[in-house]
Amino acid sequence: MEGPKLLLLPMSPTDSMFLLGESRGHPMHVGGLAVFEPPDGADARDVRALLDAALARGEVAPLLRKRAARSVTSLGQWGWEHETDVDLGHHVRHDALPAPGGTTELMDLVSRLHAGLLDRSRPLWEFHLIEGLADGRFAVYMKIHHSLADGVSAMKLLRSALTEDPDKRGMPAPWEPVVRERHLAAAGAPTPGGVSPLDLPAAALRAVSGAAREVAGLLPVLAGTVDRALHHRGGALTLSAPSSMLNVPIGGARRFAARSWPLERLRLVAKHADATVNDVVLAMCSGALRTFMGALGALPEHPLIAMVPVSLRGEKREAKTGNEIGMLSCNLGTHLDDPALRLETVRAAMSEGKDAMAVMSRTQVLAASALGTAALALGMFGIGGPVRPPNVMISNVPGPQAPLYWNGARMTALYPLSIPVDGQALNITCTSTGDEIAFGLTGCRRGLPGLAPMLDHLDDELGALEHAVGL
Repeated sequence: MEGPKLLLLPMSPTDSMFLLGESRGHPMHVGGLAVFEPPDGADARDVRALLDAALARGEVAPLLRKRAARSVTSLGQWGWEHETDVDLGHHVRHDALPAPGGTTELMDLVSRLHAGLLDRSRPLWEFHLIEGLADGRFAVYMKIHHSLADGVSAMKLLRSALTEDPDKRGMPAPWEPVVRERHLAAAGAPTPGGVSPLDLPAAALRAVSGAAREVAGLLPVLAGTVDRALHHRGGALTLSAPSSMLNVPIGGARRFAARSWPLERLRLVAKHADATVNDVVLAMCSGALRTFMGALGALPEHPLIAMVPVSLRGEKREAKTGNEIGMLSCNLGTHLDDPALRLETVRAAMSEGKDAMAVMSRTQVLAASALGTAALALGMFGIGGPVRPPNVMISNVPGPQAPLYWNGARMTALYPLSIPVDGQALNITCTSTGDEIAFGLTGCRRGLPGLAPMLDHLDDELGALEHAVGL
């Protein structure tokens, strides 16, 4: 049994949307698959012993003690409660791969793990140690509800559990506090990861006051967002996404495929094309989707439109949890034969969208993004509308820039998993780790065929882009 709970702040509307839109067929959690190489003289059994010792300690980081609850206020909105006694036997699991313990078996297992809903009566996360890889490595799969963390904050959670020092030992488990804290039991005392209940009225007043100052600027921003969409210019809203095989109702079962590429290859393409690495990521996805859908006779005549999350976290806000993202719509140029032209189309669309976002406040960006995602949000709740959502979500989450270790075990790969939704049966999420960038493709098993061919198409497109810029 999980123990007493202490009330925290009400949940933000952005975070609560992921709970309101969730159902058995529409899980709303993100995840990560990390593969580790044990240190010399050790194996996965030694890692399991370390994790079992952490289980016995029973310590849990503040973020992972938060449980979603209704009726926090008189309005009955979602909010967070703080678990003081987390049942780690439920949250931490051990799994083993069937023979031969290769990539196919690993991806199949993670696909099944990613399909299951998180238990809302408990903090919304799970951690799986996966043994049985044929090459002696072990894997860790962790999922966390999107209401609790977006991709950036989930990546920071993982980063905080690792070190750049291969000789460091005695490190806490990924679910433990980095610095072990005593729980504050005094009534009204500030709780880890939250604020004192006594501070709630003042916090609410500050939030309302800040929101009031933003209202006057919202209508011009929303009008400008619609005008940009009507003129097919980059921004949060699109009115031109074609109907496609990606835009169908989905079920709860998942497909997952992943592969890594040297990050320097993408950087060189970006440098020679006067583009960003994220532009190159989008162009790789454009070419891969064009080939994948073309082989199935399902490529639309008009270009696919991607929904691209953009982090709103400044350097001083980087440690904040929850969801801090805006959205841009990007023309992928999938109707074009030339990879260089597809990259230029992507670069222009993203540049226009970023220019529009640069003159907005954070609240205005969120309002414009909400307008852009309205069709998708309605689909999450089973409500149709006249405007189709963008065809695919493509995001790029920055990761650690140096090799990382956990008690001497080196992380050799990190693959992100994300959320398909009704109307967007495919999600492509990338993350960079050290000198590599990993693409994680998460799709609806019912709506899409196997995604493994997309990995080869991504590789082919990167080669085509290198050729196009003269590398």
